[in-house]
Amino acid sequence: MKTVVFIPARYASSRYPGKPLVELTGATGEKKTLIQRSWEAAQGVAGVDAVYVLTDDARIRDAAEGFGAEVLMTSSAARNGTERCAEGLAQLGTPPDVVVNLQGDAPLTPVWFLDALIAAMADERVQMATPVLRTEADTLANFVTDRKEGRVGGTTAVMRADGTALYFSKEVLPYVASLEAPPEVWHHVGVYAYRPAALDAYAGWPEGPLEAAEGLEQLRFLENGWPVTCVEVEARGRVFWELNNPIDVARIEAVLAKEGLS
Repeated sequence: MKTVVFIPARYASSRYPGKPLVELTGATGEKKTLIQRSWEAAQGVAGVDAVYVLTDDARIRDAAEGFGAEVLMTSSAARNGTERCAEGLAQLGTPPDVVVNLQGDAPLTPVWFLDALIAAMADERVQMATPVLRTEADTLANFVTDRKEGRVGGTTAVMRADGTALYFSKEVLPYVASLEAPPEVWHHVGVYAYRPAALDAYAGWPEGPLEAAEGLEQLRFLENGWPVTCVEVEARGRVFWELNNPIDVARIEAVLAKEGLS
């Protein structure tokens, strides 16, 4: 399969303006921007034909080109990363078989998450897929703490028996009455793979009420009756966390130090 990775990044985040250019300190003390760390994560994925940063902001474009990334400029009308990916796809001469959307705020995404996602797309029946991870104790505690303190943090997934998604939420689902004996909670990893037809369809749908309420772009597929295949991935001891709020900078830098990631 011809596969390209798009990394959508926008400066005007409502929760964290300028987030792609926030610097994160690695294990060696080197500072790199969030967008650079996300781009470097994509470079380690085997079998990818090209990696592009997608943005509507000249500051992000200049920073990305400064560390060697190819950049596609998209419109400011794109409301989320999937819409931005649809715009990026339209700029490619020959469409790939698969487009991977690696969120620009997920520098801790392990290579094997992306490998598993791309492997799932070998099944031609799968139109759109996304990884899910069994939530470990520390991550679940962060989820619960964020919600109790009024922060919108990570996303959870609820699935059918066949592995397709029932729902995604910024709430912790199912309800966690106690961290001592919690139910099984699945952490949604903010990476997506699409067929070009799925991206084309998405771009033609209006934003739905559930998508608007949760701020989760993947809900538009569910609201329009398209199945979302959830691909189970394993942490292998790696803590996965996205940069959603300023408090997450310290969380991510702690993981970079622990894992020896420069």
